[in-house]
Amino acid sequence: MGNEHPASSVADLLKTHALDLSQYEEVYKHIHANPELSLHEAGTASTIANHASLGAYTVHTALGGHGVAGVLTNGSGPTVLLRADMDALPVEERTNLEYASKTTFKDPQDGTTTAVMHACGHDMHVACLLAASEWLAREEVKRTWLGTLIVVFQPNEERGLQAGQTENVIADKAVLKIDIRSQHAGTRGKVLKAMRRIVTKECEASGCEKFPTFEQIRKFPLTVNDESVTNELNQTFTVVFGQAFDPNTVTSNASEDFSDLATSVDRPYCMWFFGGIDEGKWEKAVKAGRIAEDIPVNHSALFAPVIQPTMEIGVKALCAAALTHLGGVVS
Repeated sequence: MGNEHPASSVADLLKTHALDLSQYEEVYKHIHANPELSLHEAGTASTIANHASLGAYTVHTALGGHGVAGVLTNGSGPTVLLRADMDALPVEERTNLEYASKTTFKDPQDGTTTAVMHACGHDMHVACLLAASEWLAREEVKRTWLGTLIVVFQPNEERGLQAGQTENVIADKAVLKIDIRSQHAGTRGKVLKAMRRIVTKECEASGCEKFPTFEQIRKFPLTVNDESVTNELNQTFTVVFGQAFDPNTVTSNASEDFSDLATSVDRPYCMWFFGGIDEGKWEKAVKAGRIAEDIPVNHSALFAPVIQPTMEIGVKALCAAALTHLGGVVS
């Protein structure tokens, strides 16, 4: 028995045992058309937990709210965890897709109604991980690896902003939920101090009768990929994706709690990005110098990844990453 699959073997497996993604395209469209906000992902969780792709797994539900996890043990070997987030955003979709969301959510506390949309790709993440789960559990693939595979579908990754209850009422209080992002712990501390100072001074200048109160409701660590894990994945992704893979990802201000899954049990981790913009549209925008104007970004009402090859790339990346670190079987 060997330790891990060499990159060439992983690439060969992906080519030899292709996966039909048509059913997962339908899963993606269903989840996109039926988005659910953080802490309310019951329908999405049900779709995941009952999907045939997890038939070989021991499935656990109601984790951290509506989280779902599948565990597949295949002999003695390393444990690998793959993760997808599943919640949506309070955004009104304007993509004009045939499967665009028309979903709304009524807040049970104040009665306000908001539109809901998958504007950050979580629907694609779920579809990709379901497809990868099926592929890695196939007998012809499963016989090539040893260890334990855990697939996690995480709820409650997004957050929001609110001031008052509705636009035509003068509220007696305002609740501001502010998302602060930084790339260094020192910078984060300075920003938090500045926020407290500015809000306090604004209240004083406005003659507020009460001083503001501050409550930290969520905190995410910096996401710093493990060097060894990342280098191994770089080798695999280079062979699997060729020139389409860029190992030099720039530092991002994306807010993530993904690393908690690893650091909480003192394990290494790696997070990567994959694109979802139509190649022709991207090249046209680059040529015209209009990327910012013509390419909708995450959390935009126009955010609409092309289903393929986005899904194919996402699934292959998950499968390749898992096989890179699961124990390999030498025939």
